[in-house]
Amino acid sequence: MWSSNSITSRLQIKWPIIQAPMAGTVTTPALVAAVSEAGGLGSLGAGYMTAEQIREAIKAIRELTDKPFGVNLFIPEPFDASEPVAPDVARAMNEVREQLGIPQGPEVTRYSEAFEEQMAVVLEEEVPVFSFTFGILDGRWLAELKQRGIVVIGTATTVREAVALEASGVDMIAAQGSEAGGHRGSFFPDSPSNLIGTMALVPQIVDRVSIPVIAAGGIMDGRGIAAAFALGAQAAQLGTAFLTCIESGAHPLHKQAILESHDEKMVMTRAFSGKWARGIQNEIMTKLAPFEDELPPYPVQNALTKDIRAAAAKKQQSEYLSMWAGQAAALGREMSATDLMLQLVEETQQVLHRFSRSIK
Repeated sequence: MWSSNSITSRLQIKWPIIQAPMAGTVTTPALVAAVSEAGGLGSLGAGYMTAEQIREAIKAIRELTDKPFGVNLFIPEPFDASEPVAPDVARAMNEVREQLGIPQGPEVTRYSEAFEEQMAVVLEEEVPVFSFTFGILDGRWLAELKQRGIVVIGTATTVREAVALEASGVDMIAAQGSEAGGHRGSFFPDSPSNLIGTMALVPQIVDRVSIPVIAAGGIMDGRGIAAAFALGAQAAQLGTAFLTCIESGAHPLHKQAILESHDEKMVMTRAFSGKWARGIQNEIMTKLAPFEDELPPYPVQNALTKDIRAAAAKKQQSEYLSMWAGQAAALGREMSATDLMLQLVEETQQVLHRFSRSIK
């Protein structure tokens, strides 16, 4: 039975389907709870949340479901906020601000949330599952998580990263293929190329590590989930597929853009955050593309564009929104998370049944 394996057993979920922990306002408590209630693993993308916001979100999720769920954070990265912004970059962003009617060159005093405070809440609340991206979790945090019985999932975009994560002591690995929407989870800066597709990445990681692997990137329906199992994964993680759900906190223009998208509109950019991410091409991406080598690194660029993204959302200007989506976004569907989960399970079972019949 495809739904019974070490991941479903360890996570105590009915179906090996994980809703990706997308940061920002997307993973509302309603979305997380709905996925978990339907037998999958809902995940709170808490990377941009304060410690108190995380605590409130966890409380809200628990009021909606008693099923397991996950919380995801970003591993902190060193940065230098004192580095001046390149003139071409500053000019281009101020031109966007002028279009939006907001002040130019705003002063930024906060670049990221306090990781220690975020982790303290995760530990105090004893969430069932903790996942992370952009690095390797410090051993002291890992020890405290395991002491509380919290399942730990790391994110890898290459085999080397997966091997390093296993050595660090994580319980499972999310293998993020290059088709995935949003930020790349890469953390080895010396990698000459980490844009490895899901179909190529998953079986290589499965063959190199002894812990369970979760396939992520470009999976939108039962066909993709069945393919993930054929590649050796024990669960599939879907992000873009849940963006258009009724419970999703994605901006209405973001949802509309996904439903109207096509494969050639999905591009990689550093425009919004300074870190490579995949989303639906729009004007700000095109405007900053010539200067991508000059953009400040994450999280500095992310903080510098916060006012632009907020104004774009308020003024209904999709050309300046960060509309993250994977390469298969055109397969998106508008429905409740519960209905999507039911459909994903039915589709997966149909595909697997069809294949089982064809080989008899």
